[in-house]
Amino acid sequence: MTTKLDRLIADLEVMELIGETDKEVTSLESDSRKAEKGGVFVAVKGVTTDGHKYIPVVASANVGAVVCEEMPTTLSNGVTYIRVKDSAKALGQLASAWYGNPSGKLKLVGVTGTNGKTTTATLLYEMAKLQGYKAGLLSTVCNYIGERKVPSTHTTPDPLNLNRLLAEMVAEGCEYAFMEVSSHSTSQQRVAGLTFAGGIFTNLTRDHLDYHGTVDNYMRAKKAFFDMLGADAFALINEDDKSGRFMVQNTKAKVYTYSLRSDADFRGKVIETRLDGTLLSLNGKEVEVMFTGRFNAYNLTAVYGASILTGFDPESVLVDMSKLVPVAGRFQPFLSTKGVAAIVDYAHTPDALVNVLDTIRGIVGSSGRVITVVGAGGNRDSGKRPLMAQEAACRSDILILTSDNPRFEEPDEIIRDMEAGLSREELRRTEKITDRKTAIRRAVEIATPGTVILVAGKGHEPYQEIKGVRNHFDDAEEVRAAFAELNK
Repeated sequence: MTTKLDRLIADLEVMELIGETDKEVTSLESDSRKAEKGGVFVAVKGVTTDGHKYIPVVASANVGAVVCEEMPTTLSNGVTYIRVKDSAKALGQLASAWYGNPSGKLKLVGVTGTNGKTTTATLLYEMAKLQGYKAGLLSTVCNYIGERKVPSTHTTPDPLNLNRLLAEMVAEGCEYAFMEVSSHSTSQQRVAGLTFAGGIFTNLTRDHLDYHGTVDNYMRAKKAFFDMLGADAFALINEDDKSGRFMVQNTKAKVYTYSLRSDADFRGKVIETRLDGTLLSLNGKEVEVMFTGRFNAYNLTAVYGASILTGFDPESVLVDMSKLVPVAGRFQPFLSTKGVAAIVDYAHTPDALVNVLDTIRGIVGSSGRVITVVGAGGNRDSGKRPLMAQEAACRSDILILTSDNPRFEEPDEIIRDMEAGLSREELRRTEKITDRKTAIRRAVEIATPGTVILVAGKGHEPYQEIKGVRNHFDDAEEVRAAFAELNK
């Protein structure tokens, strides 16, 4: 694949240019190790390294052009140097141009927020299929090009992989695409250059402060997505979240709202809830759905609204809402023959634990018992650890603190951080079991009929990351195995 350099950089805001642009270029890369002769290398200032350090190396390899924020002191003959204000943003724009602006050939809808991104994006993808369209999905759990499954490594891929996947969707006849837009991706300009038909804001609570530093920075990273939406796009916000209106202060998109508590363009109401489903009212019309909890009612109301704003028929959307099924690892229920239930959920923030446990409490009532198995990720925001333990303890009869993905931290130290949030009384009904498999088995062992066990934090993840190695581990598998032992 080749293209003319002048055509590729046509939409860039070029601050300085040295060299020829009337030439063919053969590739586009931001990884110096992959830079090729005759290709374009974009020097990006990343989190761990600065691509500008490698400009002399790629220049000596005879790349055709270098895009950078700072011109090198020594220039190589035959290389075109293009200086821009923000090379990360330029990479997104160049990636879009390189792959023929695929997002402009799709109806692309992005979903951002702390919780609910995966569920909302995935259900919109499923809704599009139920409506008879071919669609694509980019999510934390998995990417799909039509029905073809593509493994996911990041919530939002880097610009080159992102546009390559979107181009494959176009090539395979997809008309719609739905994607999670993480705060990291907006901060790092991974979605720069994309054309969105719409954006959805779910909610905002504390998360990723290890990266953003403050809640304000995190919130502004989310807002940046809505700032980039065009006038032809829609912005659908959660009216019940205090950050919703802030998100759209500067957007050019047409703003719509959804709510469970107040008047909105799309109004949801929980009429009846059970462990295996909910009777939900959407804009005054009742529908039985296979989801549980107010947090899922919010997700479904967003899906209902976005489906209509995307152009699907409102009446058929309502019918298809009842056909949607929960996403793996998102309030995923299991039931033993002994009358013990377990829920596997991705909840890994204080707010997410509150949502899930309040839902479970509302179902089991005062007579049922709740056992929570939870840990916290290593090398991430340590400030949320005691908060997570605190929220879990006050909503559980028994709390089991265990390991999540410790990464390069010691699991026992993470558990001690969580313990710090507990009172003496809460500590008396808390167990510490570092091995996650053993912790799940222990919860099943001490459960009595009518007990609901929440296994929180990892959800869909089929691995546990320890010292840089991802070992196979699946919460759902472990729950099934523990129940099989219980049922013997």
